[in-house]
Amino acid sequence: MTAQRTTARQTTSNDRLTVAVLGPGGIGGLLAALLSRAGHRVVCLAGDETAEALRTNGIQVRSTLFGDFTAQVEADTELREPVDACLIAVKATALDAALTRVPPTALGDDALIVPFLNGVEHPAILRDRYRPDRVAPAVIRAESTRVTPGQIEHPSPFAEIDLTGDSVPRVRLDTLAQALDAAGPTTRVLPDETAALWAKMSFLAPFALLTTRHALPLGDVRTHHREQLTTLVEETAAVSRACGGPADPAQALARYDAFPPGTKSSMQRDAEAGRPLELDAIGGALLRAAERHDIPTPVTTGLVRELREAGH
Repeated sequence: MTAQRTTARQTTSNDRLTVAVLGPGGIGGLLAALLSRAGHRVVCLAGDETAEALRTNGIQVRSTLFGDFTAQVEADTELREPVDACLIAVKATALDAALTRVPPTALGDDALIVPFLNGVEHPAILRDRYRPDRVAPAVIRAESTRVTPGQIEHPSPFAEIDLTGDSVPRVRLDTLAQALDAAGPTTRVLPDETAALWAKMSFLAPFALLTTRHALPLGDVRTHHREQLTTLVEETAAVSRACGGPADPAQALARYDAFPPGTKSSMQRDAEAGRPLELDAIGGALLRAAERHDIPTPVTTGLVRELREAGH
């Protein structure tokens, strides 16, 4: 059992941030609770029922890494005042509808927009709507689930964030990264946005597509569908390389082998629960990038087609 990591320090009035969290689910709820516990003002944005639950009961977290605690947060259905940062933690399938809760006029000119979405295409969508030089994409490595509104389970013994944004002033990235790191998740600022997003995509796409297609956890996929996994990793790495991202198939396979055998992807969990899948944001985006760079991806193409034909 990993030792629980508690808040590194409490903030002072001079470094207290006001942070909006759009989508206080598994990831958003965990970050909202940790930031609140560290002394920051947190405003969660959600539907009426969830917002009322959060206002009444706060966010209750059960975490292997951070312990069990309850954090008080503010909650509303729409952002109504400027903030220092807005963390966007909704699924890609809900992004367009969710963004109506964050009017650009209410957000303020200087707020950071920090999406924690899967895929590589969402930064362009956000830069069309908000100040392009304030969109700071982030990647988080953590398994965290919303059990009910305001109840979060974080069973993984890690929570790591990569924060980036090629056109965002470095001082703004550093300030938010320091706040997140002090609140709990190990956070670093990376200088290459494309590399950061494709590093996650290269790992996530094979994992998500295969666990969902075969309805099996990672351990069974890497054992019983090893050849397919290897080929898919190689295809994804080739697309990543063409797009300016990292490409190391051997390292990706080693990471899959190191994960607990019962690990499931979020796409697989969505399929099991009958929720919409981020198939287009992950598989579709990968295929569109491959087409732009004339990279053959027969295995990826087949998997995406099979999942679409299955009604996903």
